[in-house]
Amino acid sequence: MPAQYSAATETISLFERREELRRVLQSKHFASAPKKSRFLEFVSEQTLLGNADKLNEYLIGVEVYGRGSDFNPQDDPIVRVQAHEIRRALKAYYEEYGSISPLRIELPAGHYVPFFTKAGPEKEEVLPIVQIPRPSASPNQKLGYALILGLAAACMILIFLLIHQRSLTEQALQAQPSPAKLSEDLEWFWKPFLPPAAPPIIVIPNHPLLRAAHDGDSAQTLERGVDIPKQKLPEFRDTIHFRELKRFLFVPSTTDFTAVGETSGLLNFFELFASAGQKCLLRQSRLVTFEEIKTGNAILLGGNQSWSGRVFLNPEGFLFQAGVIQNKNPRPGEKPLYKPEFDPVTNQLTLDYALVLMLPNEMKENRILLVYGIYTQGSQAAIEYITSAERLPELRKALIDISPDHKTPPPYFQALLKTTVENYVPGKTSLVSVRVVSN
Repeated sequence: MPAQYSAATETISLFERREELRRVLQSKHFASAPKKSRFLEFVSEQTLLGNADKLNEYLIGVEVYGRGSDFNPQDDPIVRVQAHEIRRALKAYYEEYGSISPLRIELPAGHYVPFFTKAGPEKEEVLPIVQIPRPSASPNQKLGYALILGLAAACMILIFLLIHQRSLTEQALQAQPSPAKLSEDLEWFWKPFLPPAAPPIIVIPNHPLLRAAHDGDSAQTLERGVDIPKQKLPEFRDTIHFRELKRFLFVPSTTDFTAVGETSGLLNFFELFASAGQKCLLRQSRLVTFEEIKTGNAILLGGNQSWSGRVFLNPEGFLFQAGVIQNKNPRPGEKPLYKPEFDPVTNQLTLDYALVLMLPNEMKENRILLVYGIYTQGSQAAIEYITSAERLPELRKALIDISPDHKTPPPYFQALLKTTVENYVPGKTSLVSVRVVSN
């Protein structure tokens, strides 16, 4: 961070920075320019999340402008050109609204990390250094200097004692017994995610509120949809909806695809990991790339990551695609297709399904856990199921029954769950079927 920005930035709260970003993005200088808005929002959010050191031309070109993995910033100047345009737009915004803006967002030339500084008289002015002749000290001044040196020495001794005391405290904390281990009913499932493994990344989905309809919707829902040609929505080109859905039929919703169930389920994860002495990292799907998670432990929720459906879903067993769960090789008593069910009168969701996949990551000792409900209620029910010491033994037994040795559950597997839904809240959850996933 350039030195002139560091002190000012530290005194500004995260809330203030986000509010200033919101005001700028909603202004006429950015609201009608989606690419510039996405650029500024992306680099700002990454900076606020502590990822400023990762921002570079390549990352911005791939994440914001959809360039492929072969993107070469030297041959394609799109990022530099757009950064210049953003600086001009920010300058125009503050020339118009600077008198009422408490902060400034600046994107210094040659940098892609935005800085937030306070506006007005609180912003410090850098003054030139002037050498002033120092008069010789009087006897009283010498006595004062001696007292100051004495106080400084006393402060140094006090600091040393505080550091020593802190060291003793840390040693005492380290000597305390570690948190209790998970019960055996939970540990068989969660052991790869627990210490000494690094904290897992939990990724929550970012769903549109006016959502795209899919094959899992009822006829009544589809009848209320609004058809918008795909070419009129280039902003959605990077989403999984754009590739999977034949057309964009949008339906209004305040209860579905808002990640309410996934977010509610986070409490279950936090409590489980805390009981085992493990931390976890939380990320929005729009700010996470495949490269960021492919080597560690990760938990992907909701099925809305644009790349997770291509990389991690296992088509050999159950396949979650376009709002339904396909069963390529039905076993006795199973259906070839699982779709949600609705009340014929109220059209409220009454039955939902979810898919749980435990898969190997790039490094075999790490895992990718996917929890995908067709609706957000299915996701919440599945999270509650896999964090419950009372329910997981059922899944363990089902996996042992189909494992090669019939003694230990396979390390990688799929589980299909269903849940009743009442008033858009999941109810009774049951296990439908399981599959072994080959290494």
